Amino acid sequence: MSPRRIVIVGAGPAGLATARAYREAGGTAEVTMLGKETLIPYSRPPLTKEFLRGELDTSELPIEEPSWFEEHDIQLRLGCQVTAIDPSTGAVHADGYALRADVIVLATGAEPSRPDLPGLDDPRVHTMRERPDSERIASQAKPGTRTIVLGTGFIGCELAASLALRGTHVTLVGQESAPQQQRLGAEAAEHIARWLADLGVTLRMGVKVCAVHNGRIVALNHGDPIEADNVVLGMGVQPRSELAEQAGLTIVKGAILTDAQMRAHDRVLAVGDVAYAHNRSAGRRLRVEHWGDALGQGEIAGRVLAGQNTHWQDVPGFWSTIGPHTLKYAAWGDGHDRCRLDEHPDGAFTVWYSHHDKLVGALTHDRDEDYEQAQQLIAAGGSPP
Repeated sequence: MSPRRIVIVGAGPAGLATARAYREAGGTAEVTMLGKETLIPYSRPPLTKEFLRGELDTSELPIEEPSWFEEHDIQLRLGCQVTAIDPSTGAVHADGYALRADVIVLATGAEPSRPDLPGLDDPRVHTMRERPDSERIASQAKPGTRTIVLGTGFIGCELAASLALRGTHVTLVGQESAPQQQRLGAEAAEHIARWLADLGVTLRMGVKVCAVHNGRIVALNHGDPIEADNVVLGMGVQPRSELAEQAGLTIVKGAILTDAQMRAHDRVLAVGDVAYAHNRSAGRRLRVEHWGDALGQGEIAGRVLAGQNTHWQDVPGFWSTIGPHTLKYAAWGDGHDRCRLDEHPDGAFTVWYSHHDKLVGALTHDRDEDYEQAQQLIAAGGSPP
């Protein structure tokens, strides 16, 4: 590819990684990044951890300094709402004007899911995705107040742990018998449940949310309602794929279908949470919602735009911190039929996940050597050790 004008829709990690990799690979085209937020691209993982707990200042969140964009000749337009794209002409319509691009990169990310239940659309029910969300939750979760966190995925567990460490009385509500049992297995879920309980988090597992009243009373399918000062949703995210769908691009599982070079169309690439991309090592398409993989896919796209022949083939993975405990997870993420937990001294452990006797994932706690070995074995299609 030898584009003269590149427009990147989205100024999160995937969009920034695309621009950065393109310039590092020698790309000289005009590059414009359009960001919906008014903030310079910043790191999101701390929003549920150090930043929420008040241990990290806002000045430490930006991924690059403002001067970086000028030094690398990247036009960054913030607070910019893109309303439509036209893959056939390369037009990008935003805030009443149109840009022309030889290539459009969609890095629109994802947004928090709000299930269609009474009261969950109340603006007093918080979601967690952007810096203002974390600031708003932190400002209201003062010591001694009560917060209900709905959802037991990694975001929900991180939120619950961090709020408890702030001195908030936290109740974590989920449909599973233990946090993340469906994804990680019963034994790993028991560890997570114990860590949360040790921090003072009250667990209400095996229940369904029926409604939220007045933004602070959670009705369940059985048992008494729970009342708190704040309610926070952590029930997953959904890709922001509306632009692509309106433009006629192929959408599968709510995300934009791409090949291993992140191409969705002759003129369009898609990266990050919004992409359903082919992974060469896996031999199939995957959609991942991990920070590191958004950076990795952006790097692939940037290098492809600069003319390099490279493909997405890394094993998806991320780290999660629940209080003082760090989990490292690497997996294809689309299921397993067996899991085996190996306990190690001082509370360390590894869970090996397999499908048809091939290793497809691993979860480690204080076992970095297993995490590194797992990434290699998973990519090679090897058996569990």
